Amino acid sequence: MHAVFLNGTVGVGKTSVAGALSDLETRPHAVIDLDEVRRFRPAPAGDPFSLELQLANVAALTANYAAAGAELVVIAGVIESRADAERFRRAVGGSATFVRLTADAAVIEGRLRARHGDDADGLAWHLARAAELTAILDSAGPDGEVVDTSTLDAEVAARRVLRAVAAGREARA
Repeated sequence: MHAVFLNGTVGVGKTSVAGALSDLETRPHAVIDLDEVRRFRPAPAGDPFSLELQLANVAALTANYAAAGAELVVIAGVIESRADAERFRRAVGGSATFVRLTADAAVIEGRLRARHGDDADGLAWHLARAAELTAILDSAGPDGEVVDTSTLDAEVAARRVLRAVAAGREARA
């Protein structure tokens, strides 16, 4: 089984692209949203984004999906460092492609305003987090292919991700 990680800041379209990729994919596959597999309150002390829980859950889910016959798992979330990316690669068994989704700051802001328009505190937090994560991910350097979603709908972005995955597999063959 192969894993495709869609990495990027909040509001960049990871969940939408993962859904579109699932709609396009014909092989047996699964989609994992890291926001959902870490949803546990309160977060453990010293681990505000529940990274350890995410890793354990991804490993378990991936094993279950593989046993059910999945050939591909699409994972959407934020992976902040190369060291964490390597930990996620090990959690899924080693075969993984990382694709960073990006978008212009104004596009991200518009998406976040649409998503959190009735939640001023949530909007403020997500706007600040988007800028913070962009800086973190930029400093970590590219973690594979990069797809800019600024002007793409989710299906077109998903097709670009699938091309990146295919190109990566050919390069490894």
